[in-house]
Amino acid sequence: MPKQGQSVESCIVSEFKKKVGDKVAVGDVLFSYETDKASFEEESQFEGTVLACFFQDGDEIPVLTNVMVIGNEGESFAEFAPSGAAPAAEPAAEAAKPAAEAAKPAEEAKPAAASAPEAAVVAGAPASPRARTIAAEKGVVLDQVAGSGPHGRIIARDVEAAAEKQGRLTGLAKAKLAEGGLASPGAGTGLAGTVKAGDLKVWKANHTDIAGEGEEFEVVKMSNMRKLIAKSMYNSLQNSAQLTHMLGADARKLQALRKKAKKALEEGRIDANVTINDLVCYAVIRALQKFPNVNSHCLGDAMRVFKTVNLGCAVDTERGLMVPAVKNAENLNIIGLSKNLKKVADDCKKGSINPDLLSSEAASFTVSNLGGYGVEWFTPIINVPQSAILGVGTIVPRPKDIGGGVVAFVPYLGLSLTYDHRAIDGGEATRFLKQVATEIETLDIEF
Repeated sequence: MPKQGQSVESCIVSEFKKKVGDKVAVGDVLFSYETDKASFEEESQFEGTVLACFFQDGDEIPVLTNVMVIGNEGESFAEFAPSGAAPAAEPAAEAAKPAAEAAKPAEEAKPAAASAPEAAVVAGAPASPRARTIAAEKGVVLDQVAGSGPHGRIIARDVEAAAEKQGRLTGLAKAKLAEGGLASPGAGTGLAGTVKAGDLKVWKANHTDIAGEGEEFEVVKMSNMRKLIAKSMYNSLQNSAQLTHMLGADARKLQALRKKAKKALEEGRIDANVTINDLVCYAVIRALQKFPNVNSHCLGDAMRVFKTVNLGCAVDTERGLMVPAVKNAENLNIIGLSKNLKKVADDCKKGSINPDLLSSEAASFTVSNLGGYGVEWFTPIINVPQSAILGVGTIVPRPKDIGGGVVAFVPYLGLSLTYDHRAIDGGEATRFLKQVATEIETLDIEF
């Protein structure tokens, strides 16, 4: 398993593209995998045959661990097996089965209390011979069974539990289940609750059984990435003292600069499409240089105050929220900043972002812009250990005294600063937020 960045300790296999026995050429994709937020594909560097695959789809594998073996048919691969891994069976290993099976009865005899607390249903998970025999006898579909053995292996007790749960089945119901795509409701309309073919329901691999689930709703498991995001957000709120200040900034200067940048791009004088968000980030960088305590990480009893601005920018992708960092952003002019922000955002959407840039410690401050969705104000959650995050809303007209006793509607940009009160006092946070507004209102850039 490749090591994608210094902060990555393990990766999750999304899908194996090659199986045991498949012929492989140089450049063929062996499997796709993901870190907590980025996804990749591993290409073969060799030509040969897949002799062994030590893991299943969905497994989390430590980096630098052997995943597959490619070689010539008949070659030994046992010396490459990582500790505790159970390779998929293949013709070359048939002779080794008896010794391996000898140890399985003891494994399957373990009490249920020793099993993993949260076994997961994994399509195609390996099953012991005894488990397969019981499944065939009782009409249990192994793809619908959660394995509690090592590495998700399905063992006898798992099949027994699944058989009890699905209830008694008619012969036709068993045959229909074997065809795949259906599941038993547990109790049917037949004699003494026997499940008939007509009682079977459509089975979905990512659904969970929860009391009350039926026609009114279905329960869908969170993706691995969604779980990681949820854990991170919960951890942030549990371990920091967060509160949010809100303030509006006169956006007339921003809108004028945006028009100038658009015209300069059309005329070929610049080669970047400078957006409102780019201009806001540029103003934020200038404000952070004047308030270094905000450009920091809160470490509980200490602070890491940065001399450079490593700006994080929240990016919405199909796989979920990502927050890549633009390093040393204070050294970039508006064109350079615009290009860098676009590049990291595009890399996130394509799944090619460097995982090190997604680490919560990669950025010293984050900007999250929901203005494009029409959101005026919100309370962003800090990407700990960062000390603060700025939420940027949409531009809306508000009345303002423009002098001479005249009140007019002026475009205002909503700014929401969430900060960790352990690291930053309310007064300092307010002054910083006001400085961001001042920078926005006084930006002076030539295009």
